[in-house]
Amino acid sequence: MNTLLRLENMTYMAQQKTILSIPSFSIKQGEIIGIMGPNGAGKSTLLKLLSLLDSPSEGQIFLKEKPLSEQKITIDLRRKFAIALQQSLLLNTSVYQNVALGLKIRKLAKPIINDKVEYWLDKFNISHLAKKHAFHLSGGEAQRVNLARAMVLEPEVLFLDEPFSALDFPTKVQLLKELKEILNSTRTTTVFVSHDLLEVKYLTDRLSILMNGKIQQTGTTSEVIEKPNETTASFINQWKEFIH
Repeated sequence: MNTLLRLENMTYMAQQKTILSIPSFSIKQGEIIGIMGPNGAGKSTLLKLLSLLDSPSEGQIFLKEKPLSEQKITIDLRRKFAIALQQSLLLNTSVYQNVALGLKIRKLAKPIINDKVEYWLDKFNISHLAKKHAFHLSGGEAQRVNLARAMVLEPEVLFLDEPFSALDFPTKVQLLKELKEILNSTRTTTVFVSHDLLEVKYLTDRLSILMNGKIQQTGTTSEVIEKPNETTASFINQWKEFIH
């Protein structure tokens, strides 16, 4: 697979403190990569850098091997990416209007918007909620709307920042199954930030462990889980004990 996004010699600092220090990190076209680590490791900060919502203090970001500077990060470039967060942050309107919002901003024709919204409402099994007010949804329903709102944009890269962490276990399992089928069928490149090894194990192809602001191990998800290195072993083994 070709490399889609790459960081080189990246440092991110805040209040004179180094939050992230990553010599190299890459995302391949069509893969689902997980970023996992303890609280405070810098996972969400890394996601913001990769999704071009923030800029590194030092280093370079490459998109399809072309270097990006702040001057080159245009609206059209940002529109290649979509993000679904832990909090769905839905607007005070109907489910349909929430999913349609990004397409309206892009000024697509109404028939095209309608077709796309109806398609993704159906894919996430929420067509029956189209006219329902977003503030009256359950947590699982709201997250389905959140994911549909991201996928309707047909992003080159989908960024997921712990979107399942607030859901009860049965709801989480069902949504994970459906999302995996969708991502596999669309081949959407996906970066999945999570603190939950069960989620990562089910959804991802590759896994990076972020600890103390550094990528400590990267490999296939099964390799990292079954053969953690000296640095990641204590973190991974705690989860394996819990799972078993």
